[in-house]
Amino acid sequence: MLRFADRDTTRLLQAGDPDPVEWINSNGHSSIFLTCEHAGRTVPAALGDLGIPTAEMDRHIAYDVGAEALSRGLSERLDASLVLQRYSRLVIDCNRPFEARDCFVTESDGTIIPVNADIADLERRRRYVEIHQPLHEAIAVALDQRLASGKPLFLVSVHSFTPLMRATGAVRDFELGLLYNRDPRLAERLAETFRAANPEMTVRLNAPYQVNDISDYTIPVHGERRGIAHVLIEVRNDLINDARGQEDWADRLAGPLRLAAESLEGLNDGR
Repeated sequence: MLRFADRDTTRLLQAGDPDPVEWINSNGHSSIFLTCEHAGRTVPAALGDLGIPTAEMDRHIAYDVGAEALSRGLSERLDASLVLQRYSRLVIDCNRPFEARDCFVTESDGTIIPVNADIADLERRRRYVEIHQPLHEAIAVALDQRLASGKPLFLVSVHSFTPLMRATGAVRDFELGLLYNRDPRLAERLAETFRAANPEMTVRLNAPYQVNDISDYTIPVHGERRGIAHVLIEVRNDLINDARGQEDWADRLAGPLRLAAESLEGLNDGR
């Protein structure tokens, strides 16, 4: 994990800015461990409105629409621990490594982000140290403690995707994407159990994109490096943009997730 020394000299977050990390059901008994890296759309007071209209903060460019409520619903149904990240991905994308081009976006789906134009290296480091790093340190400590206990463990990262990319016109007309890179175990098994329970839904593996070491952080760093079976879930966001849809999809996913994990228990040690 990239680290920067002396946090006290690099202050972005001020009194009144929330902690970037929120724990839900930290003592959950499930073997499934949930993360939601794009849950929030908070902006540190020091960054104002990022130079964009308020309405832009309601779009998928600012956060994963519906993902927070969906992940909370899964945590409740599965008795699973959940770590949420509160700040907007327009401040820093907490599912990207520091060196990724889109860790600090200057344009997202056709919208220019003025505050990120020509951003100084010191400012990048402030955001990384104060928002990105605490999230992933919390995840790392929790996973390492669980691994040390010898109990089964599965990592599930919860996201949502837009059905239409404004800038390109690209249409995503499927309901659920299950993503992975080097380790397909949990994604493939979840695809099987979800399709069996929801035959009317379209499930695609590695869509709308595929995980890799630059496009993602949680899966390669916390899942692959530890040998933990994992999956990144992407639900189309028009299906979970209200409470009814969020409850429906928490119900749809909880059972298949539990079945998929149970079928893989005992297989986390080197495949």
